[in-house]
Amino acid sequence: MTTTPGTDVPLLELSIGSPAHGGHFVARHEGRVVFVRHALPGERVLARVTDGGGDAGFWRADTVRVLEPSEHRAAHPWQAAGALLAAAAGRAPRGGAEFGHIGLEEQRRIKAAVFSEQLRRLARVERAVEVEPAEQEHDGGLGWRTRAGFAVDAAGRLAMHAHRSEELVPVQQMPLAVDAVNELRLWELDLAGVARVEVAAPANGTVPLVLLIPEAGTPPRRLARVAAALAPEGERPVSVAVWEPDQARLTRLRGRTWVQESCGAHQYRVTGEGFWQIHRQAPEILTGAVLDGVRPEPGWHVADLYAGAGLFTAPLAAAVGEGGRVLSVEGAAGTSRDARKNLHGAPQVDIVQGKVDRVLRSQFPGRRGGSGARLDAVVLDPPRAGAGRTVVHQLHALRPQVIGYVSCDPASFARDLGWFLSLGWELDSLRVFDLYPHTHHMESFASLRPPAG
Repeated sequence: MTTTPGTDVPLLELSIGSPAHGGHFVARHEGRVVFVRHALPGERVLARVTDGGGDAGFWRADTVRVLEPSEHRAAHPWQAAGALLAAAAGRAPRGGAEFGHIGLEEQRRIKAAVFSEQLRRLARVERAVEVEPAEQEHDGGLGWRTRAGFAVDAAGRLAMHAHRSEELVPVQQMPLAVDAVNELRLWELDLAGVARVEVAAPANGTVPLVLLIPEAGTPPRRLARVAAALAPEGERPVSVAVWEPDQARLTRLRGRTWVQESCGAHQYRVTGEGFWQIHRQAPEILTGAVLDGVRPEPGWHVADLYAGAGLFTAPLAAAVGEGGRVLSVEGAAGTSRDARKNLHGAPQVDIVQGKVDRVLRSQFPGRRGGSGARLDAVVLDPPRAGAGRTVVHQLHALRPQVIGYVSCDPASFARDLGWFLSLGWELDSLRVFDLYPHTHHMESFASLRPPAG
């Protein structure tokens, strides 16, 4: 072990082993596990410890120099996020592109290995996994984010956080984002008085929305000046609004407080910080996977849980027709209001705002749904934490013909899958998608079939 000159931060020379969930790679130092970022299996690296003391069960570390590189190491496409460039400049890399040093095909092989390991460890399932790229992936896995969040540093400059740190790294451009985000040139603005900036730029080319999240006490006139600089009269239309999370208050400054998204034949209004899939192709890819895996039929009764603004609800409603029913459940009040607007022309849809477990209890009382209750299929797209044991057991009691599970986290999915399997359910189909190139994240869809009898 050595230390960084002028500091007592230890530097470790490590041999890198297998990938781990979360964007890390496993190494060992004197018997202790070290989770290393910005490395590759088989490499020999010098890494700086970022988290952990003498009594810690494991340490975290960032690669600062590669002594023996992997054949799969690539030039990082985003200098601000490149660990080796950042280390040479004496600063931390900004988070969010932690796989940028890896060739795209190898990124997908690593993600497949991680997903398979989570299935094996948490669900006791041995299954080979292939991670599918987006059908129209281009430009080396860049230009896919339609949504981006930024911090603002003490000088009022656009910035992003270093990984697991309050340190802010100024940024200019975001190579992972679609052109419409970068064309706003937010890094040229004086953002003093703003704590955070959120941008939504729909892939269909409609008007983007910029949300300004102010620091406490920032006067409205200051935010109005930022909006005027961001959206000068006569230039490309941009909507600007102020979002105050503590009061759940959204105030329009320019244009409108929502964006118009689209998927297939359906149009969606998404207000403020409402959820929408980030990758420009994700809505089409995931909707196709859901319809192929669930195969809803006319007249079916379907529940769409954690439904957001109705991305899956709309095509499910079209599939079951007016003779069927779709129950759309969403916890966020604002997003549920969007769903009502988006689906007002579909009389077969019932929209309920509330926690999924509570809504299921109220809508389907009794172990098997209660007298006269019926549920043919369920689609769920829970947040990163997953659905959880309570919801799994509720769905088991309702015994739909098929459950379609969309997930953005292999660990929570594998945990929930394990609970379904323990109740006798079968994993029918599984697809994994690389909808977050140059990061460790992935999206998946699984169809589950109920116990026989």
